[in-house]
Amino acid sequence: MACFKSKLSITDDQPGVTRDRIYAKTEWLTKSFAVIDTGGIEISDAPFLEQIKQQADVAIKEADLILFVVDSRAGLTDDDLFIAKRLYPTDKDVVVVVNKVDNLDLKQAIYEFYALGFGDPIAVSANHGIGMGELMDEIVKHMGDEVEKEDDDSIKIAVIGYPNVGKSSLTNAILGQERVIVSEIAGTTRDAIDTPFTKDKVKYTIIDTAGIKKRGQVYENTEKYSVLRALQAIERCDVALIVVDGSRDIIAQDLHVAGNIQDYAKASVVVVNKWDIVDKDEKTMKKMTEKIYDTFKFLTYTEVCYVSAKENRRIDTLFPAINKAFESYNKRIPTNVINDILVDSVAMNPPAIFNKGKAKFSYVTQVATKPPTFVVFVNDPNYIHFSYQRYLENQFRKAFDFTGTPIKLIFRKKD
Repeated sequence: MACFKSKLSITDDQPGVTRDRIYAKTEWLTKSFAVIDTGGIEISDAPFLEQIKQQADVAIKEADLILFVVDSRAGLTDDDLFIAKRLYPTDKDVVVVVNKVDNLDLKQAIYEFYALGFGDPIAVSANHGIGMGELMDEIVKHMGDEVEKEDDDSIKIAVIGYPNVGKSSLTNAILGQERVIVSEIAGTTRDAIDTPFTKDKVKYTIIDTAGIKKRGQVYENTEKYSVLRALQAIERCDVALIVVDGSRDIIAQDLHVAGNIQDYAKASVVVVNKWDIVDKDEKTMKKMTEKIYDTFKFLTYTEVCYVSAKENRRIDTLFPAINKAFESYNKRIPTNVINDILVDSVAMNPPAIFNKGKAKFSYVTQVATKPPTFVVFVNDPNYIHFSYQRYLENQFRKAFDFTGTPIKLIFRKKD
């Protein structure tokens, strides 16, 4: 599939090059959707063919719409008929995409693919971008106008972390019941599971997700979907609980997981689990917090909580941190107040000359929440050094309590 401006899948004339599923998000006509590229299926004894078939079967089961890609140059093949027979029993919509239609002569070749029985084929050339607009229109048409309704009254919490850090145990402890399967085997949780609950008259929805692994470590058939769903859970949540294992050192994978929070600009709380098995004294917690802030330099605004999900200890310390992060995530600052802070900050520490010019700020206004987003009008954004941008962000954080949430500063030229 060539629905993206960047090349995500390896392409080659030799069959079977794409073995794993490649997945990414894209959008068309204001609608966004995920696309998963599977390995090619053929009737042969080629290496990895059985694994490729298994992955394709998982993709068929998970998909809302199936793009059945065929080769205009090869014509209708036994492999195409074999795949069609695998698709007939499904209740999924199927669109036949005739690829490699690079010229008008080949456009006549699409008609033989009506024999597959899936309606009108769509002719494209993935390499040259021909027909992609028509294909994307067809995809959006199948999406319909239904919009998934979320319970806006609840605080949505995503529990994320590297496999086997105790996410499912933490979810059960928060809910006070055995809602999700707990196992010592890493990777037990495959899906993102939503569970609404109420505590102290506050509504929450907790999303237990499969552990996120670094891309090079995702091998098993269903694990890539687990990662995809975990990322979707982050996208849907208000507050992410970043769970780390307190019984071991912070590892690169923990940093990778936390980086997803930065990418999606979500409010967060760092949860150090398994604190009951840590040898500690009165300074252990402080040292651990300092290590976390030193490692997660982009999350120094986030609170750190210490719990034992297995022993159900200190779980109640999470809720004040979650509520605080949610409050910060939705905070709105009056324009006159934020402008006073901007004026005072510039007066206290004027910007230096950068790129042969000096920044002169006019005013600032908040344009969004989730996270709080501010547009700062200036004579030329190119005159602002990144260190001064960080300075202004820190000044805003000092003036207003944004504990638990990122904030965005957008610098625009004033006309």
